[in-house]
Amino acid sequence: MARIFLLIFVWILSALSLLKAQTTQNFSLSGKVDSDKVNQMEINLFDSENKLIKTEIADNKGNFVFTDLVSGNYSIKINKNGTEAYKADNISVSGNTTLPSIQLNEKMIEGVTITKTKPYIERQEGKMILNVENSIASTGNSAFEVLEKAPGVKIDNNDNISLRGKGNLLVQIDGKNTPMTGTDLANYLRGIPSASVEKVEFITNPSSKYDASGTSIINIKLKKDQRKGTNGSISTSLGTGRFIKNNNNFSINHRNKKVNVFANYSFAYREFFNHLMLDRNFYTNTIFEKAYVQDNFLKMNFRNHIAKAGMDYYMNDKNILGFSVGFISNRFDPTGDNSSVILGSDHLPTGTFTTQNRTRNHWKNTSINLNHKYTIDSLGSELTTDFDYINYSNTSLQNFDTRNYDVNGNLSPSAPDNPNPYLLKGDIGGNLNIFSLKSDFTKALKNDWKLEGGVKTSLVKADNDLKFFNVSLGDPVLDETKTNHYIYEENINAIYGNVSKKWKKFSTNFGLRLENTNVKGTQITTNQVNKKNYTQLFPSAVLSYDITEKSNLEVNFSRRITRPSYNQLNPFKFYLDPTTYRAGNPDLNPQTTMNYELTYSLSNKYFATLSYSKTSDNITEVIKPVVEDGKNITVQTNENLNSASYFGLNLIAPFKIATWWDMNNSANFYYGSYTGNVSGTQINNKGNFTFSLNSINSFKLGNGFTAELTGNYQAREVYAYMDVQPIWFLNIGAQKKFKNNSTLKLAFNDVFFTSNPKARTTFNNYVENFVVERDSRVITLSYTYNFGSSKSGQPRKTGGAEDLKQRIGNG
Repeated sequence: MARIFLLIFVWILSALSLLKAQTTQNFSLSGKVDSDKVNQMEINLFDSENKLIKTEIADNKGNFVFTDLVSGNYSIKINKNGTEAYKADNISVSGNTTLPSIQLNEKMIEGVTITKTKPYIERQEGKMILNVENSIASTGNSAFEVLEKAPGVKIDNNDNISLRGKGNLLVQIDGKNTPMTGTDLANYLRGIPSASVEKVEFITNPSSKYDASGTSIINIKLKKDQRKGTNGSISTSLGTGRFIKNNNNFSINHRNKKVNVFANYSFAYREFFNHLMLDRNFYTNTIFEKAYVQDNFLKMNFRNHIAKAGMDYYMNDKNILGFSVGFISNRFDPTGDNSSVILGSDHLPTGTFTTQNRTRNHWKNTSINLNHKYTIDSLGSELTTDFDYINYSNTSLQNFDTRNYDVNGNLSPSAPDNPNPYLLKGDIGGNLNIFSLKSDFTKALKNDWKLEGGVKTSLVKADNDLKFFNVSLGDPVLDETKTNHYIYEENINAIYGNVSKKWKKFSTNFGLRLENTNVKGTQITTNQVNKKNYTQLFPSAVLSYDITEKSNLEVNFSRRITRPSYNQLNPFKFYLDPTTYRAGNPDLNPQTTMNYELTYSLSNKYFATLSYSKTSDNITEVIKPVVEDGKNITVQTNENLNSASYFGLNLIAPFKIATWWDMNNSANFYYGSYTGNVSGTQINNKGNFTFSLNSINSFKLGNGFTAELTGNYQAREVYAYMDVQPIWFLNIGAQKKFKNNSTLKLAFNDVFFTSNPKARTTFNNYVENFVVERDSRVITLSYTYNFGSSKSGQPRKTGGAEDLKQRIGNG
């Protein structure tokens, strides 16, 4: 299948290259800057859509030239020391063109400093963007905490992330999928300091150019300096809530005409806690039978090292070669203490038990990327190729100590099949290898037509080996009911094509993606093999109309798929405490979603988006009751619901209250309904209308001082079997910018300690209430120093692992 895709792609490429040779002609645009300060003068060329397509440096006489241009209108901006000193629009090129002598604004070069900053929330090309580096409240946080407080984002007690009420998201780092979900993904993001994050992109309706996985995409973009010369930054922060948190980050970049070299390193030491309080009530034919009232306190200390280095080599005007290597080491040692009271049918205590969890974890991630970019012409026609190799490995040594007590607090006697205390040791190892090859082609044609196409193939092999030993009697005895060895293999091949056209007021983009999926899961312990092979089509379309010069209407459609994560398919039982275990579901099917959006924008500043989606076989995490060996226990697993429907309205409205006060508001109103049957409990169109509100206020106090106030409110939400209560939080902060390019920030997050999820889960014979407290009320002081040149450069996107699957962690 992959070879067929490759042959088709090469044929398309050859045909388009021939078409280009027959229909285009290249011209040049040259000029001269009349100034005695032409050294390091930077001339930027933009197309009619204001997209930067080329940058040149004037020679010592002020001369410059742009070659390989096609007919059309262009604009030029000239920068000196990071300041715009000249701008010319509507330059018509229909042949070799020479501009008249250019006179610069010398006063601007001498004295003007650009102070405009991006807003914290903005929308660009169908994306909602959080500019994290401009947020005071994000100071000293982790990437997980940035997401936790982002507008429209909700994270439940099991660390599952949803956006505007829709779960099963695809989370990426710099365009590469993170092959994790649930708690594993949360722990990975907790190790990434916010100081290394530039921005977060929320793509709710991706086109067919993107991988088809996930209902939506959250892309966390890390900082990468693209300015010419040598530049860098150093930052450190110290925060305290209930426990201490320290982040440190160093980055450096050197760029000249031929080479761009970059490296960054960060170290984070963060302590936090997760306090889960819950009561689990079991019924038989609606008659109360028993309950567990539980208090679980988990403390973690993360020691996280992140390093990345790479180089781009500009061979000539048309070819760029690049590579990057990355390494992450994350050690964390959870200490968990669980205290449970057992209630009988009369609601009176019949006994208690405690479980201590002492674990040592070490996760490592190594990544290698090789990339090549070939620029066909100056209008954006290009061919890019990326090869990625990614390895994730983890080791975990677990120790559980469970003791049962009678109603008087005395240790209960042991039995042959029920030792007391019950001592369990776990030796867990996992290894994941991902290989990915991707090639994308973009061809700009006459009359604003554009064609895009690409192929991808990826190979994944995950090997998880879990061994548990009963050491209650001294010598370790293998516990075969908990021991498991599971191997997951996957091959996905994809091909896509897009065609787009722009008129004066109207533009269209139609795309189609085909993905062939081949998976095999092998349960070595039980010799159980599950295979699935399927091929699906994923269309997408965008229609945009400029109603006036300031208002626009856009219709967006796409079909998406969410494949189960590796562990969601693994049927092993993962021990949590005597009443709870987690298990995968090998019969879990992928879910498919049809997404529709209608967006109205005014002045590219105010946005209103109506959305509707319909999901079939919706993958839903549930904690359901079961009876094993005559005992009532709960199982955390995933099930397919029949369907889920979503109706939403998202609003973004920034206001300038005064010259010193900017307010950025967002609101999300939506209704989700769910239909399905889990554990004998049928629900039909169950859901509710809910909303979330977010307001970020920035205050310019003068003399380099600014302040920030952020408020967020999430109303009650019914999500399938779970009823989540309202939560809200308030963040405040201030910063001071100094003349030596350094910044001092002070942030106080969750001032009133109110961002604690509370919910109730209901089945026919089971009701669970829980509240989760996390170390969210934190005061942080940070300092950042930027050094080096301020000359801008053209950013370059690399990475071809977008089709790697976010499916190795907890379900």
